[in-house]
Amino acid sequence: MHFDHAGIATDDAQALAELYGDLFGLEVAHEEEFDGLRVVFLECGDGYFELLEPLEEGTISRYLEDNGSGIHHLALATDDIEGALETVRDHEVALIDEEPRPGAWGHSVAFLHPKDTGGILIELVEH
Repeated sequence: MHFDHAGIATDDAQALAELYGDLFGLEVAHEEEFDGLRVVFLECGDGYFELLEPLEEGTISRYLEDNGSGIHHLALATDDIEGALETVRDHEVALIDEEPRPGAWGHSVAFLHPKDTGGILIELVEH
């Protein structure tokens, strides 16, 4: 596995993408509307910043209401999401997603519960 991206909740993905472009020279690698979100991936070395702007009520809008803008999750890429989930189960770590589901950019994803991962929402992503 390797680091894939940091998911960042924001009220304005376009403005944040422009700021990160100006400050850090990051460029947009991919944009889409998915699952009630505007999602913008910015290239950042060997990974991405994934900007998540809610377009409707849901998980990210609730996160923003409770916490404000900021890092929502960290994602690790795997070539075998099923095998990674089996390893997680073997270690008795709680899963939010028992099975992989469709994610942004056409990837398969599954989330681990932060109560068992040091308070961090971890996403497994298979490209």
